[in-house]
Amino acid sequence: MKQDSTRNTAYTVDCEDYVHVVKFNPFDCGDACSLIAYGGNNYVVVGTCRFQEEDAEVEGMQYKTLRTFHHGIRVDAIAWSPETRLDTLPPQIRFCTAASDRKLRLFTSDLQDKNEFKTFDGHSAYINDLVFAPKEGQEVASVGDDHTCRVWDLEGNEKAHFVLRSPGMSVCWHPEEAFKLMVAEKNGTIRFYDLITQQAILSLECEQTPLMSADWCLKNTLKIGAVAGSDWLIWDITRSSYPQDKRPVHVDRARSFRWSPVNENLFATTGYPGKTTTQLLVHHLGHPQPILTGTAAVGSGLTWHRTLPLCAVGGDHKIFFWVTEM
Repeated sequence: MKQDSTRNTAYTVDCEDYVHVVKFNPFDCGDACSLIAYGGNNYVVVGTCRFQEEDAEVEGMQYKTLRTFHHGIRVDAIAWSPETRLDTLPPQIRFCTAASDRKLRLFTSDLQDKNEFKTFDGHSAYINDLVFAPKEGQEVASVGDDHTCRVWDLEGNEKAHFVLRSPGMSVCWHPEEAFKLMVAEKNGTIRFYDLITQQAILSLECEQTPLMSADWCLKNTLKIGAVAGSDWLIWDITRSSYPQDKRPVHVDRARSFRWSPVNENLFATTGYPGKTTTQLLVHHLGHPQPILTGTAAVGSGLTWHRTLPLCAVGGDHKIFFWVTEM
């Protein structure tokens, strides 16, 4: 695991294939290491990371692959379950994937003999995002190009179904708002649904399109962020349904928006992969300019470490990691 200063990447991990999606586990798994999963053309790899920023005995970064799961088709999205634990005997790894065949796959493994997966069928077009219920992890929500948001139990039964007005791009479930779901649509609308009444209760408007990605701030439930067109946009949902703050950042259209889980003013955006590179920008709401600019060879996916101001992007046979200041 080398430090790579030429592209201002803090660390890189070499992978056997193109990395389409990469995801740190956002939940505490009971271990000092962080779990990370990445998806290639037909497999998912689960590994652990430890960084010198959190452990003085580590030089740079330590990465170890725990298991490679055969997937059989390109992986487009990954969500971790809060039931994943490394401090139990046996350990339990649980995550769900979305793939280009419009199916969700739920994987459960004890990293030894037990390796199960279930397939959830129902979406009639491409699935763009998915998330586990953050408390008990007994449900999964997904959104797709078929203009639906669906909530499933772990057996693959559909528990709720919301009809959208355009493709669903992002879905978020906040641990402090367990009975609400946030769904962002490509047409620039972000809606919150009450899961008890199964009704929309609040909506936000970008006033520009296409909205490609949105996120609900972990540290402040009133803050929502998104990218639409080439801009990032931030809402305070108590103040207005229109953004309080927005800024053009990516010349060629923005692709992803992710809040840092450790600081409510810190977030990252990525641009569309150009001919050779993707731009990653890390922003702080107290600064007029991005506080970090990184480039990755045709990157995809964007994910933050659970406790460090560190984010990762997948790329061509590599995962790139950037460390930023708080």
